Amino acid sequence: MTTNSQATPPERSELTPVSDKHFVNGNPLCGPFPQHLAQAVFGMGCFWGVERLFWKLEGVYTTAVGYAGGHTPSPDYEAVCSGTTGHVEVVLVVFDPAVVDFEQLLTCFWEGHNPTQGMRQGHDVGTQYRSAIYTSDEVQNRLAEASRISYQRALHREGYGEITTEIIPAPKFFYAEDYHQQYLAKNIGGYCGLGGTGISCPTEPLLRAD
Repeated sequence: MTTNSQATPPERSELTPVSDKHFVNGNPLCGPFPQHLAQAVFGMGCFWGVERLFWKLEGVYTTAVGYAGGHTPSPDYEAVCSGTTGHVEVVLVVFDPAVVDFEQLLTCFWEGHNPTQGMRQGHDVGTQYRSAIYTSDEVQNRLAEASRISYQRALHREGYGEITTEIIPAPKFFYAEDYHQQYLAKNIGGYCGLGGTGISCPTEPLLRAD
């Protein structure tokens, strides 16, 4: 499992400064993080609801919303929403693998949205809402691919189409503007577009890399 010291550090643009501490749990929002922690990045549609989904998990140290997977430097919300930058709205999840393992995060990911919708998620339409898992190392990548295959079988049994989730090594993560960070904790009753298929992710052990 890649620790924070091994992973490519997220970028904090001077144009979009963020708070030092997580609004919900008070932990640092930006690195460097404690050495025993690992990180992964997930895209599941509008990042407001996705971030809340993960910060509620025991063992998650901190979360932050941002942009990744595009082709322009220092993206901002307006540019990303224009569909011209190629970035995805994503959530950086920093977690303690001794408390919550990557497989549990994958279960939360698959069950938390519909990964068959391509460039949309529910009513949110655009390239920035595509499904994505950006992994920190080869172990995470293999586990993500194995979980995709397993969940695809479950979806096929219920009549769903092909999973369109992008699974690649993590590109640069750019922090989103501060008002987006922990948005649903700051704005009670705010918009949340998350909606899963209702199909449980199979719990059989996934293949592991040595």
